[in-house]
Amino acid sequence: MNDAIEQPPMKKGLSGTALRVATVVPLIPIILWMMFAGPRWLWQAFILTAIAIGGYELMSMKVPSSRGLRSWGSLTSVLFAYTIIFTTTATAVYGVVLIIILGALAWSLLQEDPLHNASVRVGWLLGTPVYVGGTMASLALVRDFDPTGAWVLLTMVLAWGSDTSAYFVGRKFGKTKLAPRISPKKTLEGSAGGLAASVVGALVMSFFLPGLGLVDAIALGILGGAAGQAGDLLMSVLKRSSGVKDSGGILPGHGGILDRVDALAFTAPATWAFGHFIAGF
Repeated sequence: MNDAIEQPPMKKGLSGTALRVATVVPLIPIILWMMFAGPRWLWQAFILTAIAIGGYELMSMKVPSSRGLRSWGSLTSVLFAYTIIFTTTATAVYGVVLIIILGALAWSLLQEDPLHNASVRVGWLLGTPVYVGGTMASLALVRDFDPTGAWVLLTMVLAWGSDTSAYFVGRKFGKTKLAPRISPKKTLEGSAGGLAASVVGALVMSFFLPGLGLVDAIALGILGGAAGQAGDLLMSVLKRSSGVKDSGGILPGHGGILDRVDALAFTAPATWAFGHFIAGF
């Protein structure tokens, strides 16, 4: 007689892919509504909230020992982005820059230990508002381009289309490493495939954007795609140098905010600059 007690089967969680899909799918209609039909202030508040989280994540990676420093980096990132979004005077921007500089100075004097890490703390207190707030603020600015929200969608197509295509092309055809010390799986073939996808995405979007001609779409596809790939590599550098896999854990299956917008945060300024200086918005 077998007296062994049969154990109930272990419950399995969602697979990585299923978890990523389950996390992002409910957010898609909400984000699309805010982009195209929601009030302007709500999209701006959404971007500023993302910047607050992203600033905290970056400071957590680079200066993990102090919650006060992390909070200050988050606050100044929002403040810098707010100034870019809502003001048009150089005086206001300069005032915020002074606050960031004086804050870094004060923190460096008030928090002396560990002294060997002081230069890192000061550097990221100065750099986080620019890296996070300065880049992601463009996502609020490009929503105002005509037609409302369409240029934000274009930015997403350029960034995420390039990222997705680079991944699959690299898996299928990749042989030559792009930056083996930074991201061993990325290849030149994948990078070329990503740029091609950005150009195709920009060309498709140009049929819906009266301010974007075919030649301009090709140029923006290359510029935006390259900027996004550079942003992705930079985030890989920051995470690898910090010894972390993800920037945070707020998005199950995806990591943190910075993990999702590493490419987008650099494609957005490129798109804004192109739309503002070339298309004339």
